[in-house]
Amino acid sequence: MNQTRIPERGRTYLAGMLLVTLLAVAAWWGWHRYYRNFAPLGPQRSVETVNPKAGVHTRLDNEVEAWKIKKTLEMVRELGTPWIVEYFPWAYSEPRKGHYNFAHADMVVAHANRQGLRVIARLGMTPDWARPEGTIANYLPEESYQDFADYAAEFVRHFAGKVHYVILWNEPNLALEWGYRRPDPAAYAEMLSVVSPAIRAANPDVVILAGALAPTQGDPVGELGMSDLDYLQAMYDAGAGPYFDALAAHAYGLTFPPDDPPDPDVINFRRVELLRQVMIANGDRAKPIHITEAGWNDHPRWTRAVRPSQRIRYTIRAYAMALDWPWLDSVSMWVFRYPAPEKSFRQYFSFVTADFQPKPIYYEVQKSLRGWK
Repeated sequence: MNQTRIPERGRTYLAGMLLVTLLAVAAWWGWHRYYRNFAPLGPQRSVETVNPKAGVHTRLDNEVEAWKIKKTLEMVRELGTPWIVEYFPWAYSEPRKGHYNFAHADMVVAHANRQGLRVIARLGMTPDWARPEGTIANYLPEESYQDFADYAAEFVRHFAGKVHYVILWNEPNLALEWGYRRPDPAAYAEMLSVVSPAIRAANPDVVILAGALAPTQGDPVGELGMSDLDYLQAMYDAGAGPYFDALAAHAYGLTFPPDDPPDPDVINFRRVELLRQVMIANGDRAKPIHITEAGWNDHPRWTRAVRPSQRIRYTIRAYAMALDWPWLDSVSMWVFRYPAPEKSFRQYFSFVTADFQPKPIYYEVQKSLRGWK
């Protein structure tokens, strides 16, 4: 039986082509891995916007791949929001006492700076070694206040010239965020008195934000939460005033439009004006407020949600209202994007899906903030 044989020259040609193909695949894979894992910074950018107070909460603390961090922050810049609020967990950066690792934080801050974004760094999450066994990461014992101060000081020293704003803890007026303990404004004030001097000694240019208070009327016995208005007053009563430079506040609109008037018995966007009144009553008129979480939800079945078209109108209006409040330095909406699908009502706070598909609200807000007709 006759068999077809490839000439020697043909075999050499095929081997050469195979080698070239393998080298091309290897080069592509190497570039692909480099881009995904290291994501070159690219040129310095600036944010084109008609609203210098607009921001978003980005939630990149659990985003692993560098290219996704870069793409997220590129899309934030393109949206037209010059501010971001980002979480930098203490437990991630100091897994062992005195051993700091800011690799992930460096990546986030570098890409944010390259996109021309101002970073408000939220500091929290107690590492295992700094809290009693069996407690959750939101539990910060008094004996660890100095440890938290050491971390905060190292953070602002490390990011000098790159991060100019830090928030100390998050929603301490909720039991969940205070380690499943009754909210304690005096204890929070004591923590500020330890941490703030350490920050100021390490980097006097940093603006220290306190509070990040959850808008709530509290529960009757105070076990689950305390009214943000009462909590702020109690902070002042405990001597917290000298230990913060600005107040961080959360201002969710729930089902109410942004222009709905403030009322102590109502949770709405303008409730922040009542916090402002507390500050003025305590002699802190000169201090600004940063709204570090805000927004509306458009889940089709959640009882505290609005329709998608309402969410778009309310968000655009809220950003515009910030320009009329001279005491407000920024308003950051929750949330730009989650690293993975939430598969719950929380997903309906986002502007962009986990796989980077912009929602209609992204385009409409972008048009407003960029001044496009």
